[in-house]
Amino acid sequence: MVNLDQADIRILSAMQGNARIGLEALSDIASLSVASVQRRLKHLRDSKVIVKDIAILDPEKVGQPMSFIVMVELERERPDQVDAFSKLAMSDAQVQQCYYITGEADFCLICTCRDMKEFEVLTHRLFFNNNNVRRFKTSVVMGRKKVSLSVDVKDYSLTSK
Repeated sequence: MVNLDQADIRILSAMQGNARIGLEALSDIASLSVASVQRRLKHLRDSKVIVKDIAILDPEKVGQPMSFIVMVELERERPDQVDAFSKLAMSDAQVQQCYYITGEADFCLICTCRDMKEFEVLTHRLFFNNNNVRRFKTSVVMGRKKVSLSVDVKDYSLTSK
């Protein structure tokens, strides 16, 4: 865990809401000079607290209106086979998120596609043509109610002691 003070927490909270926020606005929010905010941002990025600055797209507006939650159970869970499936899923552009999980399934994937035909092609590419996939279960997303990768940092100082 990285040591964060209240100024870091204010910077991180603001950045999660808008990664394009300007340095001057961040300096006002954190009550620091612009130079100090720049140094802190560099440290937060170098220490991988801030992993990426990204744009969140509306999948429907870019031709990927369907979302799927896919639970994948592997045949065998040897480390090399888990790594092979992880790499396969992570390299596929239609897989938005890939989680290695406990429980009945081994992986949970969040995928987007143009339509069911395209999803069928994806299932062959990732699952049917993979000898280590025992089974997979798919749920079709009916509506996107909350989409976020934000992490609650406001109580960080309480948990870091």
